[in-house]
Amino acid sequence: MATEEVLVQQIQAKGEHVRELKTQQPQKELVDAAVQELLNLKLQYKELTGKDYAAPGARAKKEKKPKEEKQPKQKQQPKASEDGKKVTKLGVGVSKDENYSDWYSQVITKAEMIEYYDVSGCYVLRPWSYAIWEHIQAWFDAGIKKMGVRNCYFPMFVSQAVLEKEKTHIADFAPEVAWVTKAGQKDLDEPIAIRPTSETVIYPSFAKWCQSHRDLPIRVNQWCNVVRWEFKHPTPFLRTREFLWQEGHTAWQHPEEAEEEVFKILDLYAGIYTYLLAVPVVKGRKTEREKFAGGDFTTTVEAYVPVNGRGIQGGTSHHLGQNFSKMFNISFESPDAEGGKMHAWQNSWGLSTRTIGAMIMIHGDDKGLVLPPRVACIQVIVLAVGITAQTSEEKRKELCDKAQEIADALAAEGIRAETDLRDNYSPGWKFNHWELKGVPIRMEIGPKDLDKSQVMSVIRHSGEKKAMPLASIAKNTKELLDVIHDDMYKKVEKLRDEHKKVCLDWKDFTDLLDKKCIILSPFCGRPDCEDIIKEESARVDACQPGQSAMGGKSLCIPLEQPDIPLPENCIHPKCGHKAKFFTLFGRSY
Repeated sequence: MATEEVLVQQIQAKGEHVRELKTQQPQKELVDAAVQELLNLKLQYKELTGKDYAAPGARAKKEKKPKEEKQPKQKQQPKASEDGKKVTKLGVGVSKDENYSDWYSQVITKAEMIEYYDVSGCYVLRPWSYAIWEHIQAWFDAGIKKMGVRNCYFPMFVSQAVLEKEKTHIADFAPEVAWVTKAGQKDLDEPIAIRPTSETVIYPSFAKWCQSHRDLPIRVNQWCNVVRWEFKHPTPFLRTREFLWQEGHTAWQHPEEAEEEVFKILDLYAGIYTYLLAVPVVKGRKTEREKFAGGDFTTTVEAYVPVNGRGIQGGTSHHLGQNFSKMFNISFESPDAEGGKMHAWQNSWGLSTRTIGAMIMIHGDDKGLVLPPRVACIQVIVLAVGITAQTSEEKRKELCDKAQEIADALAAEGIRAETDLRDNYSPGWKFNHWELKGVPIRMEIGPKDLDKSQVMSVIRHSGEKKAMPLASIAKNTKELLDVIHDDMYKKVEKLRDEHKKVCLDWKDFTDLLDKKCIILSPFCGRPDCEDIIKEESARVDACQPGQSAMGGKSLCIPLEQPDIPLPENCIHPKCGHKAKFFTLFGRSY
């Protein structure tokens, strides 16, 4: 029979599941079934303990008081600000630490990042989030073009015969492949797959384009969508059935050239996180268990999410060796080859809109989004404040004109600045609105600021207020945006480093996971040992409320290894094999 602690854990997990289902707009019967399961668990709890289940932090039920004679209710007037304007309820209604799942759902909808769609697992990316993707696109696109990569586009449909040509590769994707089986009311002669990735789409063309060593290298990239019909709980940006990404594919004459490119792309991926998103990452290789199916080796950048202590994969760059070129006959005449023919050496690399989800989770707070300045749609929002019912029309116009003048001056210097001069919302409402949307700097210009030829700048991520002279506003703002980026990066890096622990004793491994740590441990590299580590570091007993029960999996083998001697044996006591390297383990997305 379940203990009280186990029932509490099950009730909390099922409650979170119900909340997720409701936000995802699934079929009604799924919600009803989940709610019934939750009620059954609560009934078991009452039978076991003799009391109703109360969520942590919930108010205890008050004893009923004798009924008093009802007094006529007075109609509650809406709250008003000091200038008489109506105040509307705004913002996130739950703490990030107390209920992370609800917090995330509220932030992405209230900050106008996502619109839910009637196909489960598919979402509308609203302009506020798509602008972030555009900044990532522009920065990365410029980087790969400097390397000689060119953009192209391949069809999204794959024939069944071609998709199944490379059995090892497609095995990992098979359960998630979406198939088109009808055209109108007519069954297709052969089902057509919607690309889960494009190796099998692109490489038949590579075989045609590659005839001589003079045709190499072939280096193409496409910005596109892919479909992977996941059956786990969809989460916008993090786990979706359709998502946007870039995928690069290249073919080379020599393996050394191909491997060199793998790490150059990895550096660009790291730059997206560190330079654009203010997120520190660990660069490393995936283990044999986690590498790309059909490839020789996979490199990755891994980020850390402080709120739950999980790792999240940020982007992967794969060296495919000659595995695909032999399958698709991508070969060329070479003076170095016996018989004159040689198969090309290949790479593929990709990064998706999951980057946006990682950014939201890592930087967001209880007020909503916190946008890194270099990807923010609006970097500075300028507001006219101190306008009341007694303010003259002349003074009102002067303040609004000055606000617009400041925004225009900033925009002229390449800063993404706008004004919010709407007169149907109070300043307080606007403060909350732009905090929720995560704008890095809010500039306020009021009558006193006008007299002093200054603005009051409020920094979103820290709440710090700074008076800034109008005479040097553009120069100072550019400098401040860079300072904000650096401060955001250092804040996350400090949290990450405080929770990155070296563990040499297996008995400490799961306890460190429970403390939201990512763990560097000696590892033999064998897939079967990795499976054991994941299984035996999972919590089978009751966890603390909000604590994950999943085991630790390998995130990567860091390219930069710890500066301590590598122990002789693998971390798991049952392994019995020699350690080959320190590996970064953690609970992950």
